[in-house]
Amino acid sequence: MAKMNPYLNFDGKAEEAFNFYKSVFGTEFDGPIHRIGDTPGLDGITEEEKKRVMHVSLPIGGGDVLMASDTVPSMGHKLVVGNNNYISLHPTSREEADKLFNGLSAGGDVEMPLAETFWGAYFGSFKDKFGVQWMINYQMDANN
Repeated sequence: MAKMNPYLNFDGKAEEAFNFYKSVFGTEFDGPIHRIGDTPGLDGITEEEKKRVMHVSLPIGGGDVLMASDTVPSMGHKLVVGNNNYISLHPTSREEADKLFNGLSAGGDVEMPLAETFWGAYFGSFKDKFGVQWMINYQMDANN
């Protein structure tokens, strides 16, 4: 069965917020803070945007992980309260990822179709027909 983690979006404040959360939960980041500038193939983003957070994760206890990223305004991202939260599901197989993605996205709006990514995952995101935002992330390298 898939694991679920909250995923938050910020407008350039992800690192500040997560340093605060880290101090409250008393835990350490689960790996390095990945930057937008580390993403291959991004042209036309500003120097400030390159410093923004692409992904950060913080264990918060009980096996739960709080995750986040920053928006990239030059790519058309606009943070609006309500689109700053996702439910991030972590299935245990590619087949489960397909089932969850296809089922939950039916009648909704796909933001990013399921596809293999440069970070070793089979990933996609969408807003379901009720306006809830979801991410499906099957980490292939951890499950092969």
